[in-house]
Amino acid sequence: MADEKKIILDNEDGDSAEINADLTANTSDELTEVEDGVPNWTEEVENLKAEIDAKNDRLLRLQADFDNFRKRAAKEKTELAATIEQAFLTDLLPLLDNLSRASSAAEGENSDVETVRKGLEMIQQETLNALTKHGLEQIDTTDKMFDPNFHQAVGTVQDETKQEGAIAVEFQRGYMAHGKVIRPSMVQVVNNG
Repeated sequence: MADEKKIILDNEDGDSAEINADLTANTSDELTEVEDGVPNWTEEVENLKAEIDAKNDRLLRLQADFDNFRKRAAKEKTELAATIEQAFLTDLLPLLDNLSRASSAAEGENSDVETVRKGLEMIQQETLNALTKHGLEQIDTTDKMFDPNFHQAVGTVQDETKQEGAIAVEFQRGYMAHGKVIRPSMVQVVNNG
């Protein structure tokens, strides 16, 4: 029994048990049998590490690609906005020229109020045309009922000739751009009650 060793185990109840263990068994044979039945863990770990490294590399490349895409999209957006702004300003330049001509005509000794008025009306129409070209629309209030989506009521008036809730007077023109209200029309609404 020189090759056996006694091991004493204590459990939670305070009981103990004695086990005789043979410590001289041929452990190298047992390890060989285990190695033959189990895959080589070192090789498996190395394969998994290589797979993780490949996926990390792929993830880093995807992140870099996305960052480059985001930067490129932001740059293209900025360039597009600048191009649109330039086109808009180019369309406004004739208006500036006509305002200068009208101002010069009004200053002369031979200036005619009617001529200046007609010139200003033409400039106003030209301005509206240029803005309409870029998506601006006027909100029509002629013979319309009050709609809070398009109009801002700044007062009421009694008018027996018009229907309750109709727009009586437009104080300031409202505008929409590409279907969205950018400034509602300021109106006075009929309230016969």
